[in-house]
Amino acid sequence: MGIYEELQARGLIAQVTDEERIRDLVNNGKATFYIGFDPTADSLHVGHFMALCLMKRLQEAGNKPIALIGGGTGYIGDPSGRSDMRSMMTPEQIQHNCDCFKKQMSRFIDFSEGKALMVNNADWLLDLNYIEVLREIGPHFSVNRMLTAECYKQRMEKGLSFLEFNYMIMQAYDFYELFQNYGCNLEFGGDDQWSNMLAGTELIRRKLGKDASAMTITLLLNSEGKKMGKTQSGAVWLDPEKTSPFDFYQYWRNVGDADVLKCIRMLTFLPLEEIDKMDAWEGAQLNTAKEILAYELTKLVHGEEEAKKAQESARALFSQGNADNMPTTELEEGDFQDGKIDILAVLVKGGQASSRSEARRAVTQGGVSVEGEKITDIATAYVPADFEGEGKIVRKGKKNFRRVIMK
Repeated sequence: MGIYEELQARGLIAQVTDEERIRDLVNNGKATFYIGFDPTADSLHVGHFMALCLMKRLQEAGNKPIALIGGGTGYIGDPSGRSDMRSMMTPEQIQHNCDCFKKQMSRFIDFSEGKALMVNNADWLLDLNYIEVLREIGPHFSVNRMLTAECYKQRMEKGLSFLEFNYMIMQAYDFYELFQNYGCNLEFGGDDQWSNMLAGTELIRRKLGKDASAMTITLLLNSEGKKMGKTQSGAVWLDPEKTSPFDFYQYWRNVGDADVLKCIRMLTFLPLEEIDKMDAWEGAQLNTAKEILAYELTKLVHGEEEAKKAQESARALFSQGNADNMPTTELEEGDFQDGKIDILAVLVKGGQASSRSEARRAVTQGGVSVEGEKITDIATAYVPADFEGEGKIVRKGKKNFRRVIMK
């Protein structure tokens, strides 16, 4: 089985421009491909995870990845999948986010000895002359066709700014630039990027008279059709400072029964033969599958040691054992008023609730417990001595645990 056939078997391929050409390129290690990452935050998140895994798979098959950091397109913002305009970032924010991306990507991609490239589209986009772009690139784009693109359709109801309207042209220009200067013959991206990617292949054909290819990756959706990788408190990040290895593990440990085997197939590097045997699993076996999924993905992102710690801590929550590795909230004297801290402040301090009102709802609805005892009174308060030594385990809902101790 070639790598293209493996991607098919894992359910990763959504749309392709030329299947036979792409199959030949990737199966024979002849693809120099790129995936773009706009620096909209200071960490990559689960939404980027599948793209990073795809780059790793293709590199291991002998192909050369180009990780394109959107230091230039980050000034505009991709309207795809958005109901409103992205907030504008300063050049300093964009550069900081780019630096954070580089560090995280190195866990997935081998950048040594010319095996992969990391480039920033700010290197060419920021120096473009506006009039020259209009004359050289503008004639190759049909406004009528652009307006039919799905990424713009979603924004037309609320109003699409001219700034965002240029995003497709910028992404197409990226492919044009990479094709000429880096020998890039293939672009990958999420399925919501299809229109932008086709614009790139068309620009290369019109300007250079040559063929380039594009392939989209299946979006990671749950059984309800919603994008995976978000919790009530926000995105699931790859940075351990933003989403701890334990929380990352717990996210995957608690995916729905209907989604776990799909996620194992699409995201892990377990052999397909091993995964095929799991297709018949049901009932309690699906909990085993969830542990496998959570462990494998945590190991990929945070390393084997952190994966083991997270797994041991998760198991310890439901059985006797040592839960020392679960996320910890450290309280200081300043957190106490008149020598006391109430349960609402404890939840907010640990990030288990974003506000006191959210914490209040959790308590009144019976979703909070301390050391296994349900808390129903929002006035429940504690003194510093309550959190000395091993502290107390605070649970919100079924999945959100924190050990709370005195610093």
